[in-house]
Amino acid sequence: MFTGLVQGVGKIVSRSGGKLVIRPEVPFEELVYGESIAVNGCCLTLESAAGGFFTFHTLEESLRRTNLGWLPVGSPVNLERALRLGDRLGGHIVQGHVDTAAKVLDSSRCADGDFAFSVELPEAFAQLVVEKGSVAIDGVSLTVAEAGKNHFSVRLIPVTLQETALRSRRPGDMVNLEFDVIGRYILRMMDLRENSPGKTGGITMAVLQEAGFL
Repeated sequence: MFTGLVQGVGKIVSRSGGKLVIRPEVPFEELVYGESIAVNGCCLTLESAAGGFFTFHTLEESLRRTNLGWLPVGSPVNLERALRLGDRLGGHIVQGHVDTAAKVLDSSRCADGDFAFSVELPEAFAQLVVEKGSVAIDGVSLTVAEAGKNHFSVRLIPVTLQETALRSRRPGDMVNLEFDVIGRYILRMMDLRENSPGKTGGITMAVLQEAGFL
């Protein structure tokens, strides 16, 4: 479990034979063999931290579903260690289970001075994105500023631009997306209720909107 508050940036050193090697820009202290580290929002198990390099085993599923499978060697990636009980939950609940990778549509300064970051939104996940809701982009916890049918946008504060790998993402680049787990479960429960024979009432879009969830 993670919070989406990036603790450091690393660079991809190599990717071959099911092994992904990352060199962190700043050393992490008291690393433990087998602990979970989110790399661009993808939860991976640490196999070695020898020589200041992080080595992970990467499944084909992870490489296929995330941008870790095609980012060039030398590319920056976001790093976050797993949440400990008692830590502050400053971002939102992030599982490290990337839903999909999507294309960056725009990355630019707005007229009001804010920095806008717009991402393609696959139709299958459109229901999971709501304005003022949470989304993890390359493992960074962010708030949705605009939710369209086939895209959404966020605003990046200076700290995010300076301290995460999002500073290097450009239009056309692919970023990892993990949508809010709470919204995912709500939609699943609604689907089961609506498609269960003989079921009436219960949770509906109207009920959720009246309660302030939408």
